[in-house]
Amino acid sequence: MQSFLSRIIGVLVLAVGLAGCSAIKLGYKTLPDMGYWWLDGYFDFGGEQASQAKASLARLHAWHRATELPRLAEMLERMERLAPEAIAPQQACAVVDEAYARVWAALEQAEPEIVPIAATLTPRQLRHLQRKYQDKNMAWQKEWIDLPPEEQRDKRYEQLLDRIEMIYGRLDTAQREVLRRAMDASAWDPRRVLAERQRRQQDLVQTLRAIAGKPAAPDEARALLHGYLQRTLQSPDPAYRAYQDAFRQEGCRTFSAMHQATTPAQREQAVRRLRAYQRDLRELAARP
Repeated sequence: MQSFLSRIIGVLVLAVGLAGCSAIKLGYKTLPDMGYWWLDGYFDFGGEQASQAKASLARLHAWHRATELPRLAEMLERMERLAPEAIAPQQACAVVDEAYARVWAALEQAEPEIVPIAATLTPRQLRHLQRKYQDKNMAWQKEWIDLPPEEQRDKRYEQLLDRIEMIYGRLDTAQREVLRRAMDASAWDPRRVLAERQRRQQDLVQTLRAIAGKPAAPDEARALLHGYLQRTLQSPDPAYRAYQDAFRQEGCRTFSAMHQATTPAQREQAVRRLRAYQRDLRELAARP
């Protein structure tokens, strides 16, 4: 998700991503500051808005640390138990679904924090948001769509290779060929991604405009926000939903094939990594 609201939560659940480096503990503690810096770049908050946003991010961070980090650790523990054996595509998809459930829980927690700030947004700030989106979309166009198809595949291959090797260690030539074949056959379409991204952006601007125009109706504003969040997680475009589901299934098959190609030593390394991530998350949850 590339939307403003999902990015708020993305900042908070970044712990799993940060776990790929030694900065997980330091990085997680600075997430409210990172989140505010990111949001301010999109909205150029005024004085009272800035205070509200910082307080909301602090509350969300405290809730996430106490409530969600233990659940993320439990999810990693279940992944650890799967790692020594073959993992079927259905098992991989179950992990993905569990992760999405955690994202949705965080989004619902954020709703009452977002509405009061959204109600204060000005037309100038919404225009600022639209200009920011235009800049980001132009960057996406240049980064992905303007590349020849073979360069797109090479770029995705390198990105996924880095993530896989972060868990399993260095892949050999045969293992890399498994990933290469998957990327060559992938249905990933950056034009579809951009079109859905732009739909979400327009949806958000319209939703925020409606909320900002009715600051005295918080229940109605929250219903508008909730509807937007649902449309973000499940596109109203049936063609895109079908594409998204096919791409999800493709990803689960690719992960299953990559895991099947790993050696016992690489799987043991994955177990150690997952165990270390669990320890870090549980320590963070226990110590504010």
